[in-house]
Parts: sequence; C-alpha cells; structure tokens
Amino acid sequence: MLAAGSLLAGCGRDSESAKRPAGPPPVLVTTALVQPATLEIHEDVVGALEYVFDPKIGAEVAGRVTRVLGYTGKKVRKGDLLAEIDAVDFEIQVRAEAAEVARLQNLLAQQERVLERQQRLVSQGFISQNAVDDATAQRNALREQMAAARARAEGGRRNVGKTRVLAPIDGEVEVQTVAVGDYVKVGDPLFHLVGVQRLRARLPLPESAAQRLRPGLRVLLGSPAAPERPPLEAQISEIKPTVGAANRALEAIVNFEADGNLFRGGGSVNARIVVATREGALMVPEESVVLRPAGTVVYAVREGRAQQRVVETGLRQDGRQEIRKGIAAGDVVVVDGAAFLTEGAAVALPKPGAPGAPEGPAGKGQAR
Repeated sequence: MLAAGSLLAGCGRDSESAKRPAGPPPVLVTTALVQPATLEIHEDVVGALEYVFDPKIGAEVAGRVTRVLGYTGKKVRKGDLLAEIDAVDFEIQVRAEAAEVARLQNLLAQQERVLERQQRLVSQGFISQNAVDDATAQRNALREQMAAARARAEGGRRNVGKTRVLAPIDGEVEVQTVAVGDYVKVGDPLFHLVGVQRLRARLPLPESAAQRLRPGLRVLLGSPAAPERPPLEAQISEIKPTVGAANRALEAIVNFEADGNLFRGGGSVNARIVVATREGALMVPEESVVLRPAGTVVYAVREGRAQQRVVETGLRQDGRQEIRKGIAAGDVVVVDGAAFLTEGAAVALPKPGAPGAPEGPAGKGQAR
C-alpha cells in the first residue's frame, strides 16, 4: 500500500512537470511594422519676428489738431480716419486760388479776342505785325499765369485733403503721439502703425549651414506661445549676404502672412527649415533601438521569437530613428520591451483592450 501511494504521488508530480512550459515566460512587448517613409532633413532654429510694414505717420500740413480717432491698440483699415487738423485756413486759400483762376480765365479770353482782331487788321494792312506780336506775347503770358494759378489751386486742394490723417495700411495703432488741441508742424509725428498681417522672421543659422541654404526652401513656423497649434508653412525669401560680426551666424529671412494674433512683431518664433528630403527611408521608433555587446541592434519578431539584428542608424527626429542597414521594409520590430530581450527570446503581445495593446495597423503591429 505504501509503495503504491508513493508511486501515485510520483506520477502526479511528473504530470505537473509535463504541463509546466520549458524556459522563461514570454516577454510582453509591442511591435511596429517597418515601412518606407519620406525623411525630411531639417534645421531647427529660434528666430525673431518683426513687422514688414510699420509706417510712422507725420503731419503733412501745419495746424491745430481738432479731432483724434486713432488710439493705441486700435485696429484700422487702409483709408480709415485717424485725426483731423484745422482746415479753415487752407479752405480760404483754395477759394482765393479759385478766384485768381477765374480772373485769369477772363483776361485770357479777352486777350484771345484782341489777338484775333489784330490779326484781321494786319491782313487788311491797317496795323503792323509788331502789334500782333505784342498781343501774342501777352496771350502766352496769360496762359502761363493760368497754368501757375491752377497748380496753386491744386496744391491748396491737396493741403485741404492732408488735414485728414488717414491710415496708409491695414493694421493696428502701436503709438499715438498727438492729442486734440496740439499744434503740429510739417513732419511732426502723429501715429505709429504696424501691419499685423505681414511679418518677417529673421532666422540665425550657423555658418556651416551656408551650403545647404537657399531661397525657396520650405519653412515651418510655430509660436512658443501656442506650441499645440499646427505650424504655419512659408518659404525662405532671401539669405542675408554677410555673416554677423557678433555671432558669426547667417541670417535667413522669411516673409509670411500671419495667422491672426498667433505671431506678433518683437516676439520669437520656432522655425524648422527643410533643407532636403530622402525618399524610402526606413524609420523605427527610438525605443526599438538598443545597445548590446554586438553593437546597436533592433529585435525583429518572427514566429513568436525575437531575432537580434545589428543595424546602422542614421538621422533621428520626432521620436523616430532612421535605420540604414540591418532591416528591410515589411519587418516587424519590437518597440516597448526591446530593452529586455535577447536573441531567440519568446515574445507576446498584450491582449486586445489591455493597456499597451496595439490599436491598429497604423500604429504598432502584432508579432508573427
């Protein structure tokens, strides 16, 4: 009986041993499918912004300011009234010039009639040619006086128009330096406007980047104040021809249309200059690349096992690493968990719905 019991107990332990899997348990991993992609080679830089149009508006005529409509921070459209200067004196001058033009018109008409009569008398032999010449000279002089009077009248009308200070661009009033009652002379500053829609980015770059830069390269501009917003796409307008004496940096100039109030003159801008593109680059997540005694490796997955691949890496950007040698398009590589693997290790994926489980073919793939 005792021997039989011992035999049965031994058989039970052998059955449990047969059910227990051999070797260590599979490592829980996530994977990604290696696919060719377009790799953008870029330069990242922080630049400074300035307004392309920032006119300083001065008085074009002298006089007392009677009305001010522009104020700091006001948004204006081209042609909007900003201020008015007393126009009474200029209007009086315009009326005087109009009267002078009318007087000269009458004199000229009279002289034309005199000249016509004298020309008839000369043809009839009653007067000499000298009288006709004198009448012609007087007629020509009156014509010149008329032209001068009309020019003065036009200048007076223009001065009346200049008493209305208008916005020369669409923009915003940055500085208001005039108030009602001020007496201004020609050239005195009144307002400083900025065109908030048109901006210029100055991007300093190392001298070593000179051979890679040229006008027309694509630039992605982002605001440090709103990093979550998608970048604005623009192009390099020009490259400053000289290197900065203070910082030995080249300067790329980017003119662009601003997006609302996201960019403002005097602020900073995050810029990414795309200097080249490489088609068919094989990119993997950075977590897939690990160091081993054999070198830099990634782990490909085949039939539930990890295969160590020694690779040659290239550029790294946006959380991805370029692999130049060692893997091929269509391979499935380990992402999370790669640091815990060795050659031939068994791998397993999280169950669907569990934390870390793959979400679909566009994201991380499944082991096979």
